[in-house]
Amino acid sequence: MAGHSQFKNIMHRKGRQDAMRSKLFSKLAREITVAAKTGMPDPAMNPRLRLAIQNAKAESMPKDNIQRAINKAAGNDGENYEEVRYEGYGPGGVAVIVEALTDNRNRSASNVRAAFTKAGGSLGETGSVSFMWDRVGEIVYPASAGSADAVMEAAIEAGAEDVESDEENHTIYCAFEAINEVSKGLESALGEASSVKAIWKPQNTVPVDEDRAQSLMKLVGVLEDDDDVQNVYANFEVDEETLAKLSAA
Repeated sequence: MAGHSQFKNIMHRKGRQDAMRSKLFSKLAREITVAAKTGMPDPAMNPRLRLAIQNAKAESMPKDNIQRAINKAAGNDGENYEEVRYEGYGPGGVAVIVEALTDNRNRSASNVRAAFTKAGGSLGETGSVSFMWDRVGEIVYPASAGSADAVMEAAIEAGAEDVESDEENHTIYCAFEAINEVSKGLESALGEASSVKAIWKPQNTVPVDEDRAQSLMKLVGVLEDDDDVQNVYANFEVDEETLAKLSAA
């Protein structure tokens, strides 16, 4: 399991997600607004908007909040957000990709650069690390959706490329261009997914020790606390013993 996913699970168990629910809703609303502005405000006609709404519902975002975000786009209200990607290296030479939606590129770049520098890393140029990653679709179902074999069969039928199953989830990967088609096929077979989104999947991971893992956890946390940052990806791997220590800390 990639380090970023591991730390997501740790943060969830520590109650971090509940403490940041308001911030989470704000980021989900921003994605919905941008998705609605870049295409039709109708999710049936706009795959990106459909996925944004689906992910907002998966996080129990109220319907009124979702509709307000769509209305903001339809009425051309609010800020004009720009999609920006930052790339660099964190502690231990771990590659990091940061995706942001911002109305002020200078502010976002300054905040992201400061986070990297404070963690002992460095921010690079766009393209400096993304060549080590694949842009793919990620569709997640809870373990209760079915057995690993049943989910694998449904994934193959829907046109997915890979499935990883554990005690908590079934994570299905597909080509970036096929997200909408594959997610619809899976929904017919398994019901609505927990999340459907485009991600950066590392081609290889870097093993890190406990000290590096703690530093990386702090870096990821600082970046995700930033209002402009939507997603953070890092290509590190943590062994089970270290993961258990971090979970208990």
